[in-house]
Amino acid sequence: MTRTRTLRIDRITCTGRGLCAELLPELIDLDEWGYPVLKDRAVPDHLRTHARRAVAACPRLALHADRGRP
Repeated sequence: MTRTRTLRIDRITCTGRGLCAELLPELIDLDEWGYPVLKDRAVPDHLRTHARRAVAACPRLALHADRGRP
């Protein structure tokens, strides 16, 4: 059984560069100031690799993928 991953944004740390939305547009939009807004917190299995890349690429380490319950 796989664990569900959920995305979380540390809004205090985020500086609104928008890289996460470029790498994961299926789950992240940008607001009018360029800050990320999650469309859906749950990461589908087919987007896991993309979500990991977006988390790793965040220049401020403000994007997190948390493990949920199985």
